[in-house]
Amino acid sequence: MDTIMIDQVRLNFNPTGIAIINAAIGLMMLGVALELKFDDFKRIVMSPKAPSIGLMAQFVLLPALTFVLVSIIRPHPSIALGMMLVAACPGGNLSNIITYLANGNSAVSISMTAVSTIAAIVMTPFNISFWGSLNPATASILKQVSLNPMDVFVTVFFILGIPLIAGMLVGHYLPNVAQKVKKPFKIFSLIFFIIIVCGALAANFQYFIKYIGIVMVAVLIHNALALNIGYWSGKVFKLNEKDCRAVCIEVGIQNSALGLVLVFGFFDGLGGMAILVAWWGIWHIIAGLVTAFIFNLKKLPENELHQVS
Repeated sequence: MDTIMIDQVRLNFNPTGIAIINAAIGLMMLGVALELKFDDFKRIVMSPKAPSIGLMAQFVLLPALTFVLVSIIRPHPSIALGMMLVAACPGGNLSNIITYLANGNSAVSISMTAVSTIAAIVMTPFNISFWGSLNPATASILKQVSLNPMDVFVTVFFILGIPLIAGMLVGHYLPNVAQKVKKPFKIFSLIFFIIIVCGALAANFQYFIKYIGIVMVAVLIHNALALNIGYWSGKVFKLNEKDCRAVCIEVGIQNSALGLVLVFGFFDGLGGMAILVAWWGIWHIIAGLVTAFIFNLKKLPENELHQVS
């Protein structure tokens, strides 16, 4: 009975809290964008293979195979939709750091972050709506909330698109200012976001403790799937090892912060979705660091040891 209730639970997060978390993600995106350069996009045009494979894994393979995974393990509908939501989000802002720690190709990681953020403005609402509507259990939730993909598009654009454009313009026209503020800005925005999320969890701690055990296994399997989709997509298309590591981490580190905004903004804090997305945000950091450690146990090929990232 308790496990069934997770589909009826609504976590408490008032409109002011939602506005604050939106602002926190916008600030985080702005901090990331300060480090992006127009050359990152030129790099994709000049060397499109690795970023293209990464984007295919991110926005095509991961959502599709998440749908298959949900069909196999059959979690509660709200948890299933939470998994689809996470799979529809772009790469997380920590992916660049973890790629560096994993001795992956940081240039590929940064390029993918930039392009996936732009692509997410269209692909995130599309994937949530498309894959969610194909599963009868999750489709009923979408009908209940009357999800309009255009509303999701507008929200994602304001949270990701505008800060991305603003940050890149500041970095281009005021490079000295960007250089001075980007590190403290990223640290501040990350701490700010962590405080907001902790506040949301504290307000709903009894639900989080009660149901976390239900979502832990689903997140573990789902995140492992995402990491493997990224890595083996690179291997199948014959990317070198450093590029494979970058794609692996970029696909495995999802923007769960954006996911939380969408859960509270469009699904009224639906319990299974919110708890799964919140736990994913914690777990993917742990899994990413473990993955980086494992990669560092494996020696790079001789011709990649001195490759510039």
